[in-house]
Amino acid sequence: MKGTVFAATGRRKESVARVRLVPGTGNIIVNKKPILEYFKRETLKMIIEQPLEATETMGKFDIYANVDGGGLSGQAGAMRLGIARALLKFDEDLRPILKKNGFLTRDPRMKERKKYGLAGARKRFQFSKR
Repeated sequence: MKGTVFAATGRRKESVARVRLVPGTGNIIVNKKPILEYFKRETLKMIIEQPLEATETMGKFDIYANVDGGGLSGQAGAMRLGIARALLKFDEDLRPILKKNGFLTRDPRMKERKKYGLAGARKRFQFSKR
């Protein structure tokens, strides 16, 4: 098992995360930085670690992620999906746990496009009768 790499991609909003799971001690490196240096908020770290906690694989893998696009929250969501998909490549028997917790579902919500004649996606310009 030494030298085995489980790789997967996760997406959320405009963010893309390319995740590699390598058997190790539990280090999480995001864009060549430790996780708390890249994601400053503890809640984002918790979101990323959810699939590992649910499958009780915390501390068994070193995670190397390359994230791009969107904001920090979207990037954390993309990483969570990528980690869940990589865990499936490690062990297909983890599918029921990950599916039950909703970690394998790609969140389809995207930013709505701006429409012509409007100030934004739905906001209108101020109405005046005269």
